[in-house]
Amino acid sequence: MLSFDPENNTERENYKLLTGSIIPRPIAFVNSKANDGTINGAPFSYFNVVSSNPPMLSISIQRKAGQLKDTARNILESKDFVVHIVDEYNVEEINKTAASLPATESELDLTNFTFAESEVISVPGIKEAKVRFECKLERAIELGDGESINTDLLIGKVVRFHVDEHIYEESGRINQDKLKAVSRLAGSNYAKTGALFSLERPN
Repeated sequence: MLSFDPENNTERENYKLLTGSIIPRPIAFVNSKANDGTINGAPFSYFNVVSSNPPMLSISIQRKAGQLKDTARNILESKDFVVHIVDEYNVEEINKTAASLPATESELDLTNFTFAESEVISVPGIKEAKVRFECKLERAIELGDGESINTDLLIGKVVRFHVDEHIYEESGRINQDKLKAVSRLAGSNYAKTGALFSLERPN
């Protein structure tokens, strides 16, 4: 077994060890709004559920050269954002939004997505996602190494669920075979939902 001290690794070496091992990772496609009204769209795979009571989720956004990314800045200022689940049908369009654009330009202009008006918040979602969550910022936590802030951990409270009726079952469950969510691996690799198995929890 190899052993590595993260203090002796470069940031890139730690990144490769983490993203190559912690797989698969769900992907959030996040819409946010700038002060000038520009709608920013960006994918993040440092994303997961935090709580179901109340319903909350987390997105971790790494800074670039110590500077806030557009999504983090927009959310911190407006407190509103929309999280979409990435699936087999929208992943290629969402990948286009990973391009680096000025804050005054919308990544969504690079796609064929259409906006869906939100019911509770000011930021629109996209119609092409089977699941989207309207969120309000619950807490923002700055993370870093020493005096340097490198990451913004944002926890959002879900204030409205939007679910495609074709994947919603009477029991209230989401049909995962119809959702066809995709996940992030390392490098440029993604994964579809693979073979499933079940294990009953012990009493």
